[in-house]
Amino acid sequence: MKIIPLKETVSLKRAINQGTDKQRQTVAAILEDVKKKGDEALQKYTFMFDKVEITDTLVSPEEISEAYDAVSQDTLNIIREAINNIRDFHARQVQQSWMTTKEDGTILGQKVTSLDAVGVYVPGGRAAYPSSIIMNVVPAQVAGVKRIVMTSPPQKNNTLDNIVLVTAHELGVKEIHKVGGAQAIGALAYGTDSIQPVDKIVGPGNIYVALAKQLVFGVVAIDMIAGPSEIAVLADRTANSAYIAADLLSQAEHDPMATAILVTTDHSLAEKVAQEVSEQLATLPKKAIAEEAIQHYGAIYLAETMEQAVEAVNELAAEHLEIQTEDPWAILPSIRHAGAIFLGEHSSEPVGDYFAGPNHVLPTNGTARFSSPLTVEDFTKKSSIISYSKQAIQSQASKIATFARLEHLEAHARAVEKRLED
Repeated sequence: MKIIPLKETVSLKRAINQGTDKQRQTVAAILEDVKKKGDEALQKYTFMFDKVEITDTLVSPEEISEAYDAVSQDTLNIIREAINNIRDFHARQVQQSWMTTKEDGTILGQKVTSLDAVGVYVPGGRAAYPSSIIMNVVPAQVAGVKRIVMTSPPQKNNTLDNIVLVTAHELGVKEIHKVGGAQAIGALAYGTDSIQPVDKIVGPGNIYVALAKQLVFGVVAIDMIAGPSEIAVLADRTANSAYIAADLLSQAEHDPMATAILVTTDHSLAEKVAQEVSEQLATLPKKAIAEEAIQHYGAIYLAETMEQAVEAVNELAAEHLEIQTEDPWAILPSIRHAGAIFLGEHSSEPVGDYFAGPNHVLPTNGTARFSSPLTVEDFTKKSSIISYSKQAIQSQASKIATFARLEHLEAHARAVEKRLED
């Protein structure tokens, strides 16, 4: 990794993949086809892209049973414990409806209501992502969503990965469909004979899935457009170079466009981390992916002071931020922008990915400057409650009418003044 002196104004590296015009046109055509032809289009594109012939997308009870036979009890226990940890954390996020009253009889409040139906997209292909299922399904369930529909691209044997099926079943997901890509997003948004439409679509995917989510936004809600994974580590001379290197590589192996950055005040640590990254890369199964990410989007920035280093990580606004310093809790108040913050050398980023409890669906591409991790609140909506008494409208009608006339809206003014005629 390159060691770069941190200047006062520095453009920290990151990759942003917004798709090409051709990809957008392809996705738009797929969505329109699904909207018009429904299941017929799902079958066509599943064969075209996944080389699988499907007649019924719904996963059968037999497939679930066979999946359980293939998963060990130890693995099952770990999944159940992770679900419990994540459910416990999200249960603390639940917001209640509220009301307040005034002496003149005015009642104001907010009614919190869960969404009716949510679609969860789970990536497939070369790997299985049970953690993605848990992180997207649990907050929806805690929020009170009654109908959760899961879609994922089928394998060559026309089923889903065993661990994916078992995890979904452990969570109680009833509707699991073997369809992926932009066509799955179209089905969730517009509906087909076999898949009824939902109110919101969540979950990560490739660039075609991301573009499809962008294009159906407005018909349905979406969670976010997640870019390539990111990690920033803020460290001083007390940090463990081997730990830092391992954590940087834990994100680099995700994607050739993943960002992995160390910001430190210690030149000796910088050199040790660079050496550790090189040595640890040599034995990684996904060496080629991680190496490309490190080469193009990895860097070690050397700051003159900790204040300068903190300002740099705030500028980066990384998806994951690790603070490996002598006193990380003392630095925490200065951190303004990060998706998830990991404090101390034992708080490795994968702890948050799988097991601790907080959600691993996090803002990327600098959007942590203005957005948050996926929460229970993302699966609810709020209605304002307004109830005026006769006394309240009589005392305030003239003020409201005056305000309406400031905007030249006479009918608004007359609507409240009508109450004074009685």
